[in-house]
Amino acid sequence: MSTDRLAGETPPGQEAAPATAEARTPDDATGPGGAEAPESAEAPGEGATGREEGAEAAGAEAAAAASGEEAAAVGSGEETGTPSTGAESVTPASGADAANPGAAKANPPSGSAKATADALAAAVRAVESGERSAASFFNEAPRPAKPAAPAAQPAKGAPQGGPQAGPTGPGPEVTRQRTVQETGGPTRPDGPAGGATGPAAAAPAATGPAPAPRPAVRALPGVEGVRQVLAAGGAPETLAEQTAEVLGERAAEALSEDPWLLLGVPGVRPEQADGFARALLGSACGPGDERRALAMVGWLLEQAALAGHSALEAAALRAALAQRSVPDPDDALQAAIADGAVLVFQDAIDEPGGRARPATGDDEEEQPVRVLLGLDRFAMAEESVADGLARLLNTFEAVAEPTQDTAPAEDGEATADGPGSGGTAAVGAAADESTTAGNSQDTDGDTPGESPATTAPTADTPATGTPAGHDTAPPPARPSATAWEAVAAAAPSPSAAELIRAAAHSGLVAHTGAEAARAEPAALIAAARSLGLRAFGATHTENGRRRLAAHLTDIAADATAAGSPDPAAAVTVSGLLSGREGPGRDADGALALDLLVVLDAPQLDLETAALLVESLTDGTRLVLSGDPGVLWSAGPGRLFADLLAARFCPQVASRTPDFGPIGELVSGIGIGELSQVEAPGKEVVIVPVRDAGEAVHRTVQLVADSVPRAFGVPADHTQVITVGHGGAAGTRALNAALKDRLNPGPGRFGGFDPGDRVAYTPAPGRTVPGTVTGADAAGLHLDCDGSALVVPREQVGTGAVRHGWALTAHQAAGTRWPAAVVVLPGDATGGLTRAWVYTAFSRGERHLSVVQGADQALARAVAEVPVKERTTRLRSLLQQSVQSGQEPTAAD
Repeated sequence: MSTDRLAGETPPGQEAAPATAEARTPDDATGPGGAEAPESAEAPGEGATGREEGAEAAGAEAAAAASGEEAAAVGSGEETGTPSTGAESVTPASGADAANPGAAKANPPSGSAKATADALAAAVRAVESGERSAASFFNEAPRPAKPAAPAAQPAKGAPQGGPQAGPTGPGPEVTRQRTVQETGGPTRPDGPAGGATGPAAAAPAATGPAPAPRPAVRALPGVEGVRQVLAAGGAPETLAEQTAEVLGERAAEALSEDPWLLLGVPGVRPEQADGFARALLGSACGPGDERRALAMVGWLLEQAALAGHSALEAAALRAALAQRSVPDPDDALQAAIADGAVLVFQDAIDEPGGRARPATGDDEEEQPVRVLLGLDRFAMAEESVADGLARLLNTFEAVAEPTQDTAPAEDGEATADGPGSGGTAAVGAAADESTTAGNSQDTDGDTPGESPATTAPTADTPATGTPAGHDTAPPPARPSATAWEAVAAAAPSPSAAELIRAAAHSGLVAHTGAEAARAEPAALIAAARSLGLRAFGATHTENGRRRLAAHLTDIAADATAAGSPDPAAAVTVSGLLSGREGPGRDADGALALDLLVVLDAPQLDLETAALLVESLTDGTRLVLSGDPGVLWSAGPGRLFADLLAARFCPQVASRTPDFGPIGELVSGIGIGELSQVEAPGKEVVIVPVRDAGEAVHRTVQLVADSVPRAFGVPADHTQVITVGHGGAAGTRALNAALKDRLNPGPGRFGGFDPGDRVAYTPAPGRTVPGTVTGADAAGLHLDCDGSALVVPREQVGTGAVRHGWALTAHQAAGTRWPAAVVVLPGDATGGLTRAWVYTAFSRGERHLSVVQGADQALARAVAEVPVKERTTRLRSLLQQSVQSGQEPTAAD
């Protein structure tokens, strides 16, 4: 590894580092009452990237609490520009709320009600510590009927079914808190139903304990009504369409009754919603308002999801609520649970060995659990993934092992069977497909001379590719064990052969390996297609799809390889699910395939994974393949890591290393070692810098001059990667400097010019790189890897498109470039982890330059900070599935 400058490189000159002052973000605004609207456009891009890297302060609060840090911990301020102090911008009106508690809270609890609430809070802590039975927490008396609520609290982004719409299929059981009407869940006492009793009696008659009044102006219907209410509260009217989309047809009426519903709009922060509520409600607004508390619970869980958590521990959520000036966090949680805004789960506490303690069924010794709270849609997605993976394992019909002894010749069907679709024929296939233990599997039953096309599978045989009831459809291919062994023996590497054998005998396989190991899933796809199976490989990005297609092409060009794989078998996950790519769907809506290999599996978020698994029919083979060292998904969950930790299915670890200096460097980082490597061709170059300004200058110099001159890699094939969007050397500052050098222009198309490199975020967690080709009334025209794409004007205005010379590591995950320049400014060391460094350093194929301003913080991050932990439930759900008797016979 060289620290010398590349040939011809000049030291920093007189030019000043551009964009050294951080542009203030909407989080710096004074609230809806101010002049600036929250930059909701940042939600699709930064919510999927920057916030995971410590950029969003509120999400970091919940994430810090969930990982055992103090609740007062704050983010690095890369997005907001200023750290959160934990003090809420809303305070009780001078003397009004103190004199009139009924104005701040519609239902003041009596003394006995307060005592009951305290007892329930103590019960939650007792369950968490194991001192009290977990079941007792869910069997309290139902909550009394509430007085007329100010407004119905909509579930933010949840399906219409609400908490009752959870998965119904067989799978791991989970204790779920329903609404009070369904179960006698945790209670939260209310105050008197009405009248000026208790402390409210001394309040001025004008305020009283009734719900806060609506605005004086009657709201118009539709978006115009929302715009009118927003204007009355001093909020930007540009939020009207988003607000109407989130809150539905009665958005204006609901928002006027409950101003804190504005927190459900992406990009709106609590202090902005508080300002909006104060403008509408005046002195009737206070931090203890029950509507505010309910909205705050949902907002904190949403922010935690942006940081990767699918649920939060009750203690962490209480601490975050207290930091947001909710006066009674326990009361707020009980209200949210009883109203169905959040769900309650109990999760078994792991034993010292890292595995959950098996359930004993002994009532005398309760198993210690932790109480988790989560939003309905993430809970359903996690349970759906667990149920779907168990279904694929349990419905798979494993092939029998080849017999080693001499089989008796009286088996008349020994040569009658073969692949049902006319694939590779094998002698003795029917004998090899005999019934295995635990499976009710028949042979095809075809007699010699009988046409497979007219023979339907038996009723007891699960369909593996053909919809049930379609008797005229040909039966799916069912290669014999001999056929599988033949293609495994012809595999290009021992690791590929091991993967093929594992997929032959299990419906679910986890495969781990780095970049060079991607050839092994390609070999599996080629082998399966040669056996007549409908096999496809799906990747996270278009760049990954092209790399998989290149592997398939290489296999097809090898005369010694089995089969003739089609590069069209490589698709993207989004293209497969939408039907734009791949085999499409059968008559029942399932994907028409027999084997699916998902590469870049760590980038799968829960909701995408649930949709993918639900689209696979019973008996389909699913192989999840990825590099466990890279960053997890931008969305909530850590599916691949949880699957590996649960040891739920066979696991195949590749023994194919990445070669070259970059591969050697990244392999060391993966085990926590940051060492110097020999780079005779300057494949790895370290460029030390003193401050962020010098880091920006040297980055521009590397991209524009040094790398193209030394390696022949043009600037548009070199990717800059940095820690976050904000800061003096974040993506904003770097993109401004790179545009000024590589493609200067006025930004006449919404801030963009033809030739600008951009990153388009069509959905959270997905980043599509492209180049601007023009613009018209339809929107911004992009060239994305050879495909034309038009981004509508409204999406450009909301920030779905950013300049893309510089990206965060999350945005870069799943993609590789000929050269990569990784920028590590000294003011962003708090966002460094081993997984971040591993991901960023492995994005370059031929060359890696590291602009190093982090000093020893880089080595400490690699050695001591593996990942940013996430609170999830999938591992426990999978382990419960095994413990409840669903353990697959082929699992390790």
